[in-house]
Amino acid sequence: MGLNIYLILWKIIILETSSVLIAFGLTLFAGLSTGIGSAIAFFAKKTNTAFLSVSLGFSAGVMIYVSFVEIFVKARIVLVEDMGPVRGSWVTVGAFFGGIVLIALIDKLIPSVENPHEVVKIEEMYDEKQHKSKKLMRMGLFTALAIAIHNFPEGLATFTAALNDPSLGIAIAVAIAIHNIPEGIAVSVPVYYATGNKKKAFWLSLLSGLAEPVGALVGYLILMPFMGPAVFGILFAGVAGIMVFISLDELLPSAEEYGEHHLSIYGLIAGMAVMALSLLMFL
Repeated sequence: MGLNIYLILWKIIILETSSVLIAFGLTLFAGLSTGIGSAIAFFAKKTNTAFLSVSLGFSAGVMIYVSFVEIFVKARIVLVEDMGPVRGSWVTVGAFFGGIVLIALIDKLIPSVENPHEVVKIEEMYDEKQHKSKKLMRMGLFTALAIAIHNFPEGLATFTAALNDPSLGIAIAVAIAIHNIPEGIAVSVPVYYATGNKKKAFWLSLLSGLAEPVGALVGYLILMPFMGPAVFGILFAGVAGIMVFISLDELLPSAEEYGEHHLSIYGLIAGMAVMALSLLMFL
């Protein structure tokens, strides 16, 4: 009897550890996609605006659909069961808008000149080589810092979703990875022209994306000891708010700036459709 209990506990520990590792791995993948943007910047002299517009729209579609259809709904179910229908519903909505306020404040604190979500094309960045290297280096470093600050809550969002549902985590990780690619370009090009060192520019761009797994790790260490239905529901609703704000404030405007209006909308609808199908497949 004692041996059976020991084996059951051991299996639970292994399963929990496996879930955490999968969630952390997906968050790491999403964060390190800034390196893809860095590589593109070095091998392409001109931005493929149509592809980027559709991709960013697709990313927004995935994040908006999954936030309203899956994450917000799950958060409300958990909180209503734990707190009752009235209080649980109010807390869900409050946490959702709390996530929006959090990411909006972070965005507001970063100057627009260094904000990584301000639209920039590769060819425009290459034109910056005419400027002094000090200015370019400052631009690259501040952009890397701005990306790190933005990516911290995004990492927690990806990690939390993946921990609850790995298939959901994969979709969110891919969506965030797509939107991290232009950020890699924004860091690497000015640093390269300031230093003449492609390796340094690439690694700085890659490191800025590490804020996502760091955000996941810090969130896990701080919140997991207190993790219960209420904390999970509030965190999940907040994650939905964060992703909706990122989509509406950053991804869709950027998608429209990079390409035609219709391309970004086609990408948006495609992202929603793919997310809907992926959720239906796991019913």
